[in-house]
Amino acid sequence: MKPILKLYRGYANEQELIVMGHVFKPTNKQDYDFQKKNFKNANSIIKMFRIGTQANADVYLDYHGTKIHTKTLDDGYFKFCIPLTEKSNYGWIDYSVSIFYKEQEIIETASFIKPHEGNFGFISDIDDTFLVSHTRNVLKKLYILLFKNVYDRKVYANVVAHYQALSTAGRNNKTEQNAFFYVSSSEWNLYRFITQFTEINQLPRAVLLLKDIKTSLMDLFITGRGDHNHKFEKIKHILEFYPNLHYTLLGDDSQHDPYLYENICKIFPVTVKAVYIRQTGNYKKEKAVNALKNLETLNIKTCYFKDSSQAIAHSKSIGLIS
Repeated sequence: MKPILKLYRGYANEQELIVMGHVFKPTNKQDYDFQKKNFKNANSIIKMFRIGTQANADVYLDYHGTKIHTKTLDDGYFKFCIPLTEKSNYGWIDYSVSIFYKEQEIIETASFIKPHEGNFGFISDIDDTFLVSHTRNVLKKLYILLFKNVYDRKVYANVVAHYQALSTAGRNNKTEQNAFFYVSSSEWNLYRFITQFTEINQLPRAVLLLKDIKTSLMDLFITGRGDHNHKFEKIKHILEFYPNLHYTLLGDDSQHDPYLYENICKIFPVTVKAVYIRQTGNYKKEKAVNALKNLETLNIKTCYFKDSSQAIAHSKSIGLIS
């Protein structure tokens, strides 16, 4: 057995590169198997929440032939924030990180995005925004997470068409994509599940910013819940990291997105241009309606929709997509 090195998608601007990941203790547990069904899938999910992290592990980022050294935090998480001293390409760029175990080098490769010059950035929630999760019903959400594998999980009707149109909005060259971020209260434990789901359903490739990893089985029962302040901080960080982009925020009314986005917009009234909120129940929530009405007074376009076809029509009406 040897330690496990997991890398996540990173991001860069003209001045700084940020990449991150986790180091896990040696284990003979198999990684999440996306093909398994029912109880076998549940067993895979449970294993993801019982994994042991490696504190203070030595980690090396390979940057232009130089190995930059850091160590993991107490929960096995590491993050490199590297000043960029020379021009680099745009789009998705590969990077490599390594650890050593018994004099053997373990190398993993992932990618980071340096957005092409353009106007737009998109920040989306995950659960009940594009991934049907039933967050309002805790037992149903847990049942689906445990017993439905990644191929059985569903996206909302027309959401893929909307996101694909947003990913190339304002670009003549459709191979260049706008920066997309998925910011969620789901934990890093579910990173591979989420990335695999988005790839299967042809959603835009995005940087994921998730909640601190969990290592207890009890945490599985409250996954995606609790304090959502981390989402506020992550979104605020993105808007500060890329201050020249015009942002669209996409979420749902199952938890706190309308009010969290309202607070973000009050801080960035010039940067945020549009807010989209999916209606998850039979009726619109009065508090959510009031939050969006308040944003309209800041000249921010809003759309409170049941089906993504309505969101597509709205995006066309405000000139966001053609």
